Amino acid sequence: MKQEIIKIAKDNLADIVGFASADSFDKNDPIFKIYPATKTVIALAFRVLRGTYRGTEEGTTYYQYTTMAVENMEETIMPMAQLRVANLIESKGYIAVPQRRHQQIMAEENSTNPEVAYDAIYRNKTAENQMNFSDAAVKCGIGEKGLSGAVLTDAFGPMVRYCFILTDLEIEPDEVKKAHLCDNCGKCVKACPGNAISEKGEVDPWQCAIYYNGANGTKNPFMPPEAFVSFDNRLEIIAGEAKVTPETAKKILDDIFFYPPAQHAYQCSICGRACDTACYIHLEEKGVLNKKFNRPFRTREEWKFNIEDFK
Repeated sequence: MKQEIIKIAKDNLADIVGFASADSFDKNDPIFKIYPATKTVIALAFRVLRGTYRGTEEGTTYYQYTTMAVENMEETIMPMAQLRVANLIESKGYIAVPQRRHQQIMAEENSTNPEVAYDAIYRNKTAENQMNFSDAAVKCGIGEKGLSGAVLTDAFGPMVRYCFILTDLEIEPDEVKKAHLCDNCGKCVKACPGNAISEKGEVDPWQCAIYYNGANGTKNPFMPPEAFVSFDNRLEIIAGEAKVTPETAKKILDDIFFYPPAQHAYQCSICGRACDTACYIHLEEKGVLNKKFNRPFRTREEWKFNIEDFK
């Protein structure tokens, strides 16, 4: 049965399939609130194509990452694979409960998800019953946690997205990966255009949100010279040096329209997940990724505009 699940998942574009016993989760874990009879957690991980990052890397077109690597993955590709696997499990007489991250639901009252519009997020106790997706991915043997909290895989580094199925079918679990990829180099911290990641790897979601959306003009080819004229600290914002509160972040986000958003409330990523890109480049240069390409991801010096252009 395990091999059947792996085959149908990979036939539907999953790149990595992992299994964890429910016994490896704390008894108070949300998975047991979602489905108390859970015996096995199945993880499906999907590569994010390197090509979807090219527009950001070259400073040309930016919709590929948002529409293909985020929106279509989350709303089309991943759910279809989940449903196919769930159908297989239920055809054998067991229950399969698909679990994917709802991008617009958050448990934290005063937080945000940089990938979607902040005013489209539903903040309510209902969100407390969402499982911890990154922790579950590690328990299922998909990969290890990196410094920034991203799940790093042997083949694709942090360039993956993942979802799960809870089932009462008992399946032999996979081994948890021994941490060996992240060396705490700090490249993810330094790459963030808004200094949203601390040296300890803690991510400020509101700081991340405004710079994910392109508030740093030195890394945004679509920002007009007069951007943020109503802000006293506009040059600090544009240089990526401003520190924001949730309130000031909302005001900045309300003033951002550099590139059209996608559907389902997804915001266009101008930073193109610079943290993940820097991590991937570092892992590729170290030669520790087992998925090889005919040329390195970064082939020239990273580009950047001059802050003087906005004075």
